[in-house]
This record gives sequence, structure tokens and C-alpha cells, in this order.
Amino acid sequence: MFRSIIEKGTVLTDESMSKHTSFKIGGPVDVFVMPGTIEELARSIKLCKNEGLKYFVMGNGSNLVIRDKGLRGVVIKISEKMSNIKVEGTRITAEAGALLSVVSKVALRNSLSGLEFASGIPGSLGGAIAMNAGAYGGEMKDVVTKVLCLDTDGIFIEYENKDMNFGYRQSRVQSENLIVVQVEMELKEGKYENIKAHMDELTEKRTSKQPLNLPSAGSVFRRPEGHFAGKLIEDAGLKGLRLGDAQVSEKHSGFIVNVGNATSDDVVNLIKVVQKTVSDKFGVELETEVKIMGEE
Repeated sequence: MFRSIIEKGTVLTDESMSKHTSFKIGGPVDVFVMPGTIEELARSIKLCKNEGLKYFVMGNGSNLVIRDKGLRGVVIKISEKMSNIKVEGTRITAEAGALLSVVSKVALRNSLSGLEFASGIPGSLGGAIAMNAGAYGGEMKDVVTKVLCLDTDGIFIEYENKDMNFGYRQSRVQSENLIVVQVEMELKEGKYENIKAHMDELTEKRTSKQPLNLPSAGSVFRRPEGHFAGKLIEDAGLKGLRLGDAQVSEKHSGFIVNVGNATSDDVVNLIKVVQKTVSDKFGVELETEVKIMGEE
């Protein structure tokens, strides 16, 4: 069915999702589609809609926990096959499959400032827009001018920054189930040396504080108002706590890492223990930033 509309992309069956998540966890999905172009992506959405197929669109899988029994239906991955980047003056236009780290390096090469904060954020540009990803005082909303999306009917819609409803780790993309296809960003001219020095400084901060050497899905919990999730977890005495091969990172308590062959149950159960303990000790309810999906 999908092979008739996918020429430049890839169609697989019973593909293990552990190959496509930064946690390296996840069972098989019935059909796995990687469109090769924006048009193939739109056709895939329309096919799912017309055939009544359950589908999920993903980016780089850097904030997903997929359960070990896998996913039923179709997963459409916006991958490096859709990662073209174009620079015109101070404007960068990039497809949603481009990695945020790669886009920031392109900005650096062109002496463009504004994306330094994003240089070490894992994940794709599309996912970064959906979550309004941010770090060290910068957010995607600060640089985005236009976002081209597909709606659930496979229709293209372009939004200006002011129409994206950007907030803390949220945007119109999430609330309306939109799919980011292409993003236009406006940066500022800068000096290569200064931009690189700033990126190097932030990289040093990340590597010294975050467990980048182990599979994870980044920060597990949203920042609770008036608190920091990592500090609450550490103050609750949970740093280093391990269930199976899932562990609260000894380097940064806001991360859960896969120290071997963690199962999705290991991760989900550890999340529940952390939430209950923090709630009991401090009366703060931790909400997950990662997305947990699949058959239980």
C-alpha cells in the first residue's frame, strides 16, 4: 500500500522501535514509513486518513519511551531524508528532519548568531518546534519566523511566529496535532569566533552536567513551577536509584538512563517511583516531558 506512493523513502514492516529512539528501547511497529520528500509525507498522511489507519508521526525519537510490545498501526518518521537546509543572508530555511545540532552548525559556518543555545539539544528541528525546545536562556520561539505544517488531513498550512502559540515546552503543533514540515528562522550576523566560543562554553556545561554517554530521553520531567525537577529528585534521595537496567542518573537526577538492556517497564516503573516519592516528600507533582507510547 505505502510502497506505491513512496519512491524516495523507505517502507518497513515489524520494525523494532529500539532502533529509532535515543533510549534504545521499544518493540516492533506494524508498518514503519520514512518519506523521502515533503510530498511523500503528505501522501502518507492522506493514505492513513483515507484507509482509517492509526498512525503516529515522529522525529528523531529523542523524547520517546516506546513500550516493549511495540505499536500497532503506522509510524511515519521524518528523518534525515527530509533534512535540506538553505541559507539566504541571515535567514535559514530547513526541513523538519534536519537535526537541531546540524542546523546550529550551519548557522555557525555562516557566522549567524541566535542558535547557540540549540547546538547540543538532541532531536530534529520538527520536534524542537513542537516542544518549543530551549536551553540556557534561549528557545526556538526566539528565532522562528514561519512554520510550514501539515494538518491531520494532509493539507499544508503556514503559520507566522505569532500564530504558533509558543509557550514553555509547548506550541500549536502539539495542541492541534500538526506536523512540522519546514521552518524559517531569522538570525543575526555575528563573529564566527564569538559564536563558536559560546557554543563551546555551552557544550562544556552540558557534558559536565548531563549523562550524554548513556542512552536516555533527555529530561524526563517538565520543570514544576517554582522548582527544578532534578533538585527535587536528588533531595528526595533518589539519585542513582535503579530498577532493572533503568537508573536515575548519578550525574543529573532529571535524567533516567539505560545502563544496559532496560525494558520499557523498567523506565515507566522508575518514573512512577520518582513521581510518588517527590509527591510524598514535597507535595510537588512531577509531569513527564517524555512521551510514553505503545501497548501495555
